Amino acid sequence: MVSKDDITITGSCRITGNSAFLNGEPYFSSAEKEAFPVFMKALYKKVGPGYPKFYKMDPLTKLGFISAELLLTDNARTGLYPEQSRGIVLMNASASADVDRSFQKTIEDKEDYYPSPGLFVYTLPNIMAGEIAIRHKLKGENTVFILPTFSMEFLTDYVDLLFETQKVTCCLAGWVEVDDKDYDSLLLILEKGGKKKENAYKLPFTKDVLENLYKPD
Repeated sequence: MVSKDDITITGSCRITGNSAFLNGEPYFSSAEKEAFPVFMKALYKKVGPGYPKFYKMDPLTKLGFISAELLLTDNARTGLYPEQSRGIVLMNASASADVDRSFQKTIEDKEDYYPSPGLFVYTLPNIMAGEIAIRHKLKGENTVFILPTFSMEFLTDYVDLLFETQKVTCCLAGWVEVDDKDYDSLLLILEKGGKKKENAYKLPFTKDVLENLYKPD
């Protein structure tokens, strides 16, 4: 049986306030408080994944995708485990409301009615998880929870259960939220002790540690 004490954070990516942090260290920030689309474009170019589809994504998917790209490109821990047991568990508060509002504008004008297929395809929050899973071959558990706030207790309990029941051998988990001008993400690589390969970055998967990683600068 696995306990939370056995689950280890072997990578973390935090993006908020026009800044990105990798494993607790500054990775990228904009000189000015740029709008989200401008900041995301600059961060994408910094990470450099060469994935043109990124530009078609809605804001929520862009934030989740680039958070995962930054984290997994620099620390490809998930590749140590079978694809079918690599999980992804995400949470947010607004679901896909940001792109839902944009899509609504394309159908509410009776004189200029044209439902946008480019927006409609992202009107489910699990599209974000799907894009990440496809890109990084995370073929196991794939779940997005909608909760009022980032519930660290819920996340630790749920991921603990996945490891305990052997649904996953590693997991990408965390919080990805976009609502109008506000955006916020914390993604983690979680392993059962990270035993397969030594890694300099190791933190216990506890509520206190999550609070420290998530707290504003």
